[in-house]
Amino acid sequence: MPTVSSDLLDGVRAAGPLQLGIAPFGLVAGVAAVEQGLSVAHALGFSSLVFAGASQLAMIELLGADAPLAIVVGTAVVINLRTMMYSASIAPYFRDLTARAKALASYLLTDQAYAVSIARYGRDGETDRFAYYVGAGASLWLVWQVTTVAGALLGSGLPPEWGFDFAAPLVFLALLVPTLKDRASGASCLVGGLVATGVVVAGVPFHLDIIVAAVVGVLGGLGVESLGGDA
Repeated sequence: MPTVSSDLLDGVRAAGPLQLGIAPFGLVAGVAAVEQGLSVAHALGFSSLVFAGASQLAMIELLGADAPLAIVVGTAVVINLRTMMYSASIAPYFRDLTARAKALASYLLTDQAYAVSIARYGRDGETDRFAYYVGAGASLWLVWQVTTVAGALLGSGLPPEWGFDFAAPLVFLALLVPTLKDRASGASCLVGGLVATGVVVAGVPFHLDIIVAAVVGVLGGLGVESLGGDA
């Protein structure tokens, strides 16, 4: 009988702790979808097609406000521009994959799948990289779809005092902290965070504040690195 790759299972396990943040985030996305008039089937289809939490919520809000379709799609694209940086970073590890495997990898690309995979690749050269990535990405995808449907079925019955809105920031913090290994990464995090939360990008249109903060953060990290800040 065929056996499941141990690296695939390792990917599932690595993504496991992050599901604690993904689950409530998915519930919020499902609730938001039905509150804007989408059916449960539409919410599931939307979630399966887009598979991107922050942009899904933005798109749902815009659809509820009867925004033009071009604005809705454009907003989603802008919010997800950060995945271009992830793609550029992880692409060398997938250079020898088939076009079909690369297409699957691109569909499963999320902040979480990227973060756990890059961390593993950097410390273990023997890993079946694609299997590990699929294990992490597919498990995240499954939990996202299930919780989105659950949120859509529950509708507005979820108590607001449960604080689900904090799910997304907590997930990103869980991903961020282990990557702060030197002064350059710390400086990049600090500069990017200050820009993202400050008045510097408050007036940036089209949700480009995230992209601006990311670029400035990278430049800050490069500046510290050039000054010998790797210690």
